[in-house]
Amino acid sequence: MGEVRAGGEAAAQLSEAAQSELLELCEERFAQLEKLQNEIILCEPDVCASPQEQSVNRLLATDAELKQWLLVQPSLLAANSEILLEAGKDEMLKLCSDLEMVVSCCEAKRDKLRETKELEQKWLEEKKQVLLAANDHIERLRVEKEKYSEQNVFLDTKAKIKKMTVYQEKLMESLGDILEKHAPLPQDESNASRKKKNIPQEINEDLISLSEILEVLMNKVINTPHDPYITLDHTFWPPYVEMLLRYGVAVRHKENNFKIRLETFF
Repeated sequence: MGEVRAGGEAAAQLSEAAQSELLELCEERFAQLEKLQNEIILCEPDVCASPQEQSVNRLLATDAELKQWLLVQPSLLAANSEILLEAGKDEMLKLCSDLEMVVSCCEAKRDKLRETKELEQKWLEEKKQVLLAANDHIERLRVEKEKYSEQNVFLDTKAKIKKMTVYQEKLMESLGDILEKHAPLPQDESNASRKKKNIPQEINEDLISLSEILEVLMNKVINTPHDPYITLDHTFWPPYVEMLLRYGVAVRHKENNFKIRLETFF
């Protein structure tokens, strides 16, 4: 409607001679367009069933139209300068409107890019803060590493091992004292007592204490975990072995009753 109104206003501004010439020119062009349209309808071939053939025909037609437009020489719309002036004004108004739309789009895009830039700058500042914090942490770790060199770590580990060894020796001494008090080795009775009881009894002097039995079992498990069994001999007092088996401290071999091992407590 705006274009029709603008065209009407442009026509009203023209003189009668210019308006008459413009109407004749329009009628001539419309007649030419109608003639060309009728020729196209008559010359239009039947619709092909194959979409591929339709695409090929459309491409050939477009190519031929392009070549025809390249051969056409540009010509003026009309010889009347008054008509050309009004047509130029109309084109300039349309061009100004299009340029205003382009400017509006560019401003909107500029505002969007400005907003994106602010967000990117904020993200960059956050990443810089993270990088500074990471660098500070790395520097702090480097200083700590310099303080605790390999020699210091070695000495610290050695001190801890010595401390654990001393603690283990104290535990073993405490265990030995408890076992010596509550589970002492059998002692040989006096001759008078044996004669009174009329029981011949000979105590093997090679018997080992209960703490030594436990130490042998623990060392066997630690040194040869694939074969934790020890073989019983005359140095193992049978009541001690029976007590360990009965209270679940040791386990007897399934195939050999003269072999025991320390029970797995984990």
